Amino acid sequence: MRHAIISIFSLCFMAFPAAAATPAVVPCPQAPAGLACIPGGEFVRGRDDGPANEKPRAQVWMQTYFMDVFEVTFADYQTCARSKKCKPARPLYSDFNRAKQPMVGMTWFDAVDYCKAQGKHLPTEAEWEKAARGPDGKLHPWGPEPATCERAVIQDKRGRSCGIPKEGKARLAHVGRTNLIGTHAAYEYGLHDMVGNAWEWVADWYSPDYAACGADCLGSDPKGPCGGAAKCAGHKEKLVRGGSWYWDTNYATSTYRRPHPPENIPYSHFGFRCAASLDEVAKMGGKP
Repeated sequence: MRHAIISIFSLCFMAFPAAAATPAVVPCPQAPAGLACIPGGEFVRGRDDGPANEKPRAQVWMQTYFMDVFEVTFADYQTCARSKKCKPARPLYSDFNRAKQPMVGMTWFDAVDYCKAQGKHLPTEAEWEKAARGPDGKLHPWGPEPATCERAVIQDKRGRSCGIPKEGKARLAHVGRTNLIGTHAAYEYGLHDMVGNAWEWVADWYSPDYAACGADCLGSDPKGPCGGAAKCAGHKEKLVRGGSWYWDTNYATSTYRRPHPPENIPYSHFGFRCAASLDEVAKMGGKP
């Protein structure tokens, strides 16, 4: 009888194995210029007191990774296009083609290709959100206070772009424009313009909330619905994050989620920045 009981317990243990141990956090190695290290560990993802698609609030674990300090610029993207490593793309608005303005107007696919050409990747939604809000769930990169024109490029009572119009005889000059990268202070992890200036594409397929996404949005280093696969049944939209020069302070948070087709149809002036894993940084020459 004793041996039978032991066998039953053994079978139960095999059927219900212990949860996988959380990987050890790798310390930040030295990174190439233009990248900031985001230390590994848990962070607060989502919130329960905002729009429905930001729910539920949860703890998510991330391994150490890196984010571009700045949004990809118009000049950087055009250099990649001239090298034939990226598809040609340009903003449709006038006064958006300054060298140090964020590159906007490309498709999600173009953003993915650009990051690959740099030996990086388009950040997952979880990577983007941790970089924007830090480990303790700040609503904005700087803290709980709402976005203002002193902190970010948004629409305020003066108008879009904090009242800065497009220059010259530009059509719809009052609509404003993105500002040059880095004109506002860096906040969490030394990153600039994570909120405001240009919406930023992220890698994940869109789900109506994190509960609907389920296990694919939980655990360690989640990649969203279908684990980030190229095709995902029932999902047709990707996401942009961070708000922009065109929208007001309600959109300029570290948690706001906006869906949009990856083909960028209807056309919108979205930007992006790249992320890099520990392996990708090692290939760039990063050292422990």
